[in-house]
Parts: sequence; C-alpha cells; structure tokens
Amino acid sequence: MTVAALLAQFTAGGTAAAQEVNGLKTVEAFEGIAPEEARSAAIFGEMAKVITHPRCMNCHPVNSGPLQGDERKPHSPPVPRTEDNFGVVAMRCTTCHGEENRPFLGESGSVPGNGHWQLAPASMGWVGTTVPEICAQLKDPERNGGRTMTEVAHHMGHDSLVGWAWTPGEGRTPAPGTWEAFAELAENWIETGAACPG
Repeated sequence: MTVAALLAQFTAGGTAAAQEVNGLKTVEAFEGIAPEEARSAAIFGEMAKVITHPRCMNCHPVNSGPLQGDERKPHSPPVPRTEDNFGVVAMRCTTCHGEENRPFLGESGSVPGNGHWQLAPASMGWVGTTVPEICAQLKDPERNGGRTMTEVAHHMGHDSLVGWAWTPGEGRTPAPGTWEAFAELAENWIETGAACPG
C-alpha cells in the first residue's frame, strides 16, 4: 500500500482528527499510522508541501541561477551560479538583498531579504527532481552540505533563511503551515527513521 493510500485510510477512518495549520498537517495527524516507517514516509510527504513550494525551490535550482516569484521564473536580472553561491563580483546577492525584506519604491511588492541570503549549493538542487529524490538527497551528507540528520532538522527548524519562507514579504505567497509546524514535522520524520516516500 502506498503512503498516500495509508494516509487516506487513516484520515478517513476517523481514529483521530487530522490536525492542520494553514494547509499543512501537524505531527498529530500522523500519530495513528503504523508501522513507523510508513508514518515517517507520510510525514516527509507532508513536509514536501513546503520543500517543493516556490519559497524553497527558487533557491534550490539544479544547474542555473536562482528563480523568483510564485511562478518560479528566472531571476531578473540574470544571476549566474558561482562556486560560493553568493553571486558574481559586482552582483553579489547582498547587492540587492539586505538583512530584511524591503518594499519596492513607488510600486507594490518587495525585495526579499535575510542576513545570509544565498543560493543553495548545486548539490542541494531540487528543481526538476521528485519528492523521493529530494528525500534521499537530504539524507546524503555528500549532497546535503555535509549535514548529519540532526543538523538537517536544525537547519529546517532554526535557520532564519528557512524561516523566511513564512514571512516572504509583499507579493509572495508564504509557505504552507508555520515554521514551527514544519520544524516539528522534520524532527518527527527523523525520529521515526527518516523514511522516504515510495
């Protein structure tokens, strides 16, 4: 049985009300799923709502430079990927992206900002990959920035660049749920074995 079928069976069975916040199920929604591996995979499937959202995908391209907007269009002006992921000379990410979001002058919208705005390394590119492939990538230290699973959870729950996805500024749709709910899902995914959806 697939993870989706298990989740549908669980939520339809009425054994517990699925809890949700802003379109993202909370950890409590998965408590009745057994075995633990199926629960873990179902939790990652829910996390994927955030991971595959434009707020995350725009900074996780595979080969090209960053994307922007809810439409995930190529960054304007074009910004090529560099080895350090901070942009080329005279066109560093921080040239336009400051410590916080800044409103456009004279029109609606904003320039996104964070204290360490940057493109994810190419090894952490997700655009064009499947949810199971992203899951496997997050577990692989050679492709996740050398992180342990504890560090992956810490990144998802404490890195302000990840947290920015829920306060992206005018003109951008926030990621589903809340940062706290996503962080709790990530911790529980790892605690239950960090299984990947099939």
